[in-house]
Amino acid sequence: MSIYLDFEEPIKALHEEIEKLKEVAGNTELDMSDKIEALEQKLLDNTKEIYANLTPWQRVQLSRHPERPYTLAYINAITNGNFQEYHGDRSVGDDKAMVGGFGSIDGQTVMFIGQQKGVNTKMRQYRNFGMPNPEGYRKALRLMRLAEKFNKPIVTLIDTPGAFPGLEAEERGQGEAIARNIYEMMRLKVPVICIIIGEGASGGALGIGVGDKVVMLENTWYSVISPESCSSILWRSWDYKETAAEALKLTSADMKRLGLIDDIIQEPVGGAHRNHEGVFEATKKAIKSYIKELSSLPTGELIEARIEKFCKMGVVNE
Repeated sequence: MSIYLDFEEPIKALHEEIEKLKEVAGNTELDMSDKIEALEQKLLDNTKEIYANLTPWQRVQLSRHPERPYTLAYINAITNGNFQEYHGDRSVGDDKAMVGGFGSIDGQTVMFIGQQKGVNTKMRQYRNFGMPNPEGYRKALRLMRLAEKFNKPIVTLIDTPGAFPGLEAEERGQGEAIARNIYEMMRLKVPVICIIIGEGASGGALGIGVGDKVVMLENTWYSVISPESCSSILWRSWDYKETAAEALKLTSADMKRLGLIDDIIQEPVGGAHRNHEGVFEATKKAIKSYIKELSSLPTGELIEARIEKFCKMGVVNE
């Protein structure tokens, strides 16, 4: 049974009504096709209207929807299962919250790297809720250098509530690992495409978020802090998370308007969680387009444009 958020209740009611009519039609000889067609059109219109007027907090909720696809689902769909995952940072261990490896998109070999969340309670614990440790970021950097060695483009899929904030992570150099990745990604000699597919929180996202193209799926967010944490700091309570979400300007539309991302990948009507195949196809199409565009640039020009792109962000007074 599908999971519906509070603002999706009108959609849920129409879905249930359509299913009841289909059941009646299946059990009797009554022709319900006209009524079903009318309700399906009404469902489509209501869904478009609801999703066209979502608040920032509602988009945050959608980015965390339990039925929304995660990194490995995107990779396996985009590569048609032609993906070889690599493990370990060659120093401490293998971080299950960070996955990566080579895959093929219609004959083009690509290095995929991304945070992976779990689909159930056991897997969430196994994947550490998508929060990488330092060895996760060091594994990511190892794979980026491997891609550079073989002159293959890199695609990172970002979906994390943040890097793991535990004491042991700090002892192993969490801050240094993220900073090192940001520094090294600026200088990679191959095209780098970063896509926020869910949550893009803090340095946990930035650790694999420096690229020639930084894009967001429509119902995702990207910010230095989550709305709940922001509310907790400013108001000592999570009760103001909706106000915080509005103030943080964290939606894809806000980020595009502020010039912090390059593009927005539109999701199917009803969101990625309602149509996995649709969002996989849209993401694959965007990746192929970006790779084609970036592969034509000379290496020096590619790196220079990447550095200039990030240097222009923000406001500087001298």
